[in-house]
Amino acid sequence: MTERIIPYWKKEIETASREVLAEIQLMGLKRQIENALKTPFYSEKFRNLGLKSGDDIKSLDDLRDLPFTAKDDLRRAYPYGLLACPRHDLVRVHASSGTTGTPTVIYHTREDLDTAADTMARSIFAAGGTSDDTLQNMMTYGLFTGGLGFHYGAEKIGMTVIPTSSGNTIRQLKFMKDFQTTVIHATPSYLLYLNEMMENYGYKRSDFALRMAVTGAEPHSEELRQKIQKTLDIEVYNCYGMSELNGPGVAFECVFRQGMHLWEDRYIAEILDPKTMEPVEEGEVGELVVTILCRNAMPLIRYRTRDLTRFIPEPCPCGRTHRRIARFLGRTDDMLIINGVNVFPGQIEEVLLKMKGIGANYLIVVEKDGALDKLTVQTEVTADMFADDSRILNKLKENLRAELSALITINPQIEFKQPGSMMLSEGKAKRVDDRREKM
Repeated sequence: MTERIIPYWKKEIETASREVLAEIQLMGLKRQIENALKTPFYSEKFRNLGLKSGDDIKSLDDLRDLPFTAKDDLRRAYPYGLLACPRHDLVRVHASSGTTGTPTVIYHTREDLDTAADTMARSIFAAGGTSDDTLQNMMTYGLFTGGLGFHYGAEKIGMTVIPTSSGNTIRQLKFMKDFQTTVIHATPSYLLYLNEMMENYGYKRSDFALRMAVTGAEPHSEELRQKIQKTLDIEVYNCYGMSELNGPGVAFECVFRQGMHLWEDRYIAEILDPKTMEPVEEGEVGELVVTILCRNAMPLIRYRTRDLTRFIPEPCPCGRTHRRIARFLGRTDDMLIINGVNVFPGQIEEVLLKMKGIGANYLIVVEKDGALDKLTVQTEVTADMFADDSRILNKLKENLRAELSALITINPQIEFKQPGSMMLSEGKAKRVDDRREKM
């Protein structure tokens, strides 16, 4: 692919020295402590620690003495226990997707939304998006921040935005063709579905001007990225965010795509051992814990994301100094424990997509077989493989079982499916069916 050289959107902050970034973070942390003391939730926690004002924070090391915040804390604080501003200053409320029962809500003032859009614009520009682009935003609009959060950031750098939201693939394709969309924002699974529908409805790749996609909302492997790039002939960029932290602009890949820059003037990131909650060694995998510095309505101190990643210590060729985080291994709460062995869905996806003849759609099924757990991997195979000699399929099955067993130390059952027989998702893909609790 031809390398695109782009200017910095805000060079003075994106290339700031580590010392300058540390000063910005310390000032931001002091402000957020003052903010947090205005909330019923944090005021009680901090009072028990003897923390009375932001001035009690003397260095960034003091952050480690502060308590963690978890998703359950947000539910317990519902509806206004984490509100740090007067009600009349609120202009929008969002909620985390996928929540059942009591939702986890996020409050925003006008300034908060402007800052979130600014952060998102910085992210999109770092990946190569410009005012010459037409963006089709295929993420759900509404309480989920991936729709509106990305939308306002794209508008801020002058992109033409088409807010098609999720679903209605026939209309998505028509708009992509008629308006010559150059950038799309969608889940990885929907991009694969989109490619399949292009073929089903008789479109040719030359009908579209598409050059890049930004993916988010569901974890995916580097192998899946490569598969999407090959099938759609585009560049695919990874981003990270969650509603609790203002949405999809927390961390973003630049044009070099060697990890995601986490914007350290607006977030403090820690990577901790999820068992001991102590810092891991530089470059080791642990749980990402984030303190937000850029929101007035709702502070979050040391928020446990449950996402597993690592810092990338080497400098990025783009010149940005904000630390990068690696593609996520998974989530601590997505981890499957099968006969005492820890297994992440992403590990299985990585093996599947490396093997020639295996399709991109799969389902991991876990169920009880007597007293033991049984792991079955259901996956489509490619059309040429499905039509081939059964001995070839059996050999592929043996190779796949051996590769998975070597990686996860469990010998899984393998079920091959006919191409197109497993439904591709228009939203977040369901990759795991744990039937043990249902039995």
